[in-house]
Amino acid sequence: MQTEQLKAFVIKTLEDMKGRDIIALNISDKASFADYMIICSGNSKRHVKSIAQSVAIEYRAQGQEPRGMEGHDVGEWALVDLGDIIVHVMTDEQRDKYNLEQLWAE
Repeated sequence: MQTEQLKAFVIKTLEDMKGRDIIALNISDKASFADYMIICSGNSKRHVKSIAQSVAIEYRAQGQEPRGMEGHDVGEWALVDLGDIIVHVMTDEQRDKYNLEQLWAE
């Protein structure tokens, strides 16, 4: 999948799983490890886990393997590394704490 197709695929998967406040940040001019960072919120720890697992499962269904997953065992936050796109799923508390949108917007 090309980067823009992957971005649309991830956003649709997050929407299907009822992820909230989805934001796609273009970080290609700020980082060499990815082109986009997609951030969304889940309603609970269980919801965060489910969203992250769904992204990985749907990506595998496309014949691709995520490069890695972190934090999904705890459920307060999860990161799914899809190569050109990094997906962060967080509870509202963790999202407010880390404030990735502001960190990467600057």
